[in-house]
Amino acid sequence: MSIKRRKPLTANIGIFGVGHKVYWDQFPGLEKELLGYQDEFVRMVQANGVKTVNFGMADDAESSYAMRKKIQAEDLDLLFCDMLTYAPSCTWGNIVRELNIPIVLVALQPLKAMDYSKACTHMQLVNDNICSLPEFTGVAIRMGKKAPPVIIGCLRDDGRAVAEVAEWCRIARVMHDLRGARIGQMGHVLEAMLDMHCDPTAFTAHFGLHVLQTEPDDVLHHFRQVSAAELDAKRKQILDFFDTPDPKSDPVTRKLLDEDLETAARVAVALDKFIADKKIDGLAYYYEAGEGSEMRKVVTNFIVGNSLLTGAGFPMCGEADLKTCVAMLIMDRLEIGGSFAEFHPIDFSENFILVGHDGPHHVNIADGRPVLRSLVKYHGKPGSGAGVEFKIREGPITMLGITQTFDGRFKFVIAEGESVRGPIPPTGNTNTRGFFKPDAVTFLKRWLAAGPTHHFALGIGRHAQTIRKIGEALGIDSAVIPP
Repeated sequence: MSIKRRKPLTANIGIFGVGHKVYWDQFPGLEKELLGYQDEFVRMVQANGVKTVNFGMADDAESSYAMRKKIQAEDLDLLFCDMLTYAPSCTWGNIVRELNIPIVLVALQPLKAMDYSKACTHMQLVNDNICSLPEFTGVAIRMGKKAPPVIIGCLRDDGRAVAEVAEWCRIARVMHDLRGARIGQMGHVLEAMLDMHCDPTAFTAHFGLHVLQTEPDDVLHHFRQVSAAELDAKRKQILDFFDTPDPKSDPVTRKLLDEDLETAARVAVALDKFIADKKIDGLAYYYEAGEGSEMRKVVTNFIVGNSLLTGAGFPMCGEADLKTCVAMLIMDRLEIGGSFAEFHPIDFSENFILVGHDGPHHVNIADGRPVLRSLVKYHGKPGSGAGVEFKIREGPITMLGITQTFDGRFKFVIAEGESVRGPIPPTGNTNTRGFFKPDAVTFLKRWLAAGPTHHFALGIGRHAQTIRKIGEALGIDSAVIPP
């Protein structure tokens, strides 16, 4: 079971080829042949469900400068430079200097190997895709930029090259949704958590998104106007998606109470209307309100609605943790989940760490149907109500924490591990048995040495290197914890 994504994933990707104008008169038909190979590459990119703009080929300085203006006009998320044959770096220098989006050099030979018994200069030029790579990367550095990432392989029947192109298309979807995203900030950081505090302007500077200040009253307004039909529909959606088992060993838990279900459903409807009204793409929130107030009833019962929204592609992050909200968005756009998480007890007998949180969660990566339990109290926080409990799917997992350094710069802390099947505490919170190499304690010491915050986004699969590339594209340093 999964929650349907509310907004389709997309990205705007540009593709331009490079060549050497002198060749066209020397080798009739070469230019047309190379442009045909570029068309093949365009189709490879389009197979990833992204929007593409094919700018043709730059083959001298004049055509490159004219092309750069067209590229800048398209508001791209990523640009592929298709190395069609040897090309002088005048076709590239002004483009890499002026653009502030990820640019990937792609050198894909039409032939896996030349037929040397029939080899000729024309055949060599057709397959000279890597020839300019040293020149292009060196010129990028002389232009004050980093050496760009490179894809090297064959144009046809090369699974590794296809996978690398697909990875960069996923990265482009992340870049697309980070730039211009509107992340709501509501309330304040949970008192005394110094690692949570951050500057909203820094998110605009480093990620290109906007932090929108919102009020809990905005949700309360919609909470008071939920109709009976809306409430019934949301209650049905919740019961269709979640299990509601009897309590087990934890005296804090109860079988889901009707009044807790009604409150969770009413708040979930209000949250749906709130995100539509504010046009936001995520929310970092924490607010306590007065004891016994209607406001406290609302703000302490976000977990169910926000877990549904997180599954639908809207990261909703407790304890007002803006940094982890962005980490969750990055993981969601990579389609690997992104659940709000922290470290729980170590199991020294079996050598794993429980990783989870009291909510909200990315329910689309749950192992089986997630569970709702009524909680008579939220540990460490005011209020009571429905809590979401599940473990994530068995298999590889990736963690992304976003922290800040002494000078205020963002930093990615990334690691991979394994989710292994086994019992979890029946506490109405998520927990997953996380196994990390070489062992739980050594891993944890390495993670701590990177200076993380106590929260992180938790997703499925092995994606540490992809996330590192996203950091590089954003100009953010990454600490990838070694296995």
